[in-house]
Amino acid sequence: MAYHITDDCISCGACEAECPVGAISEGDGKFVIDADTCIDCGACAGACPVSAPQQ
Repeated sequence: MAYHITDDCISCGACEAECPVGAISEGDGKFVIDADTCIDCGACAGACPVSAPQQ
């Protein structure tokens, strides 16, 4: 199951830099994860200071 980013996102971009497959992009007010590209590795969750990426 792909990760998604909750409304807790503070748009810092830490998760985008950590994604090995480029599944994360800046959306409207928060970053978003493309579920079709996400490989469920959890790198984004480990990089996020507010734990916004969730499974």
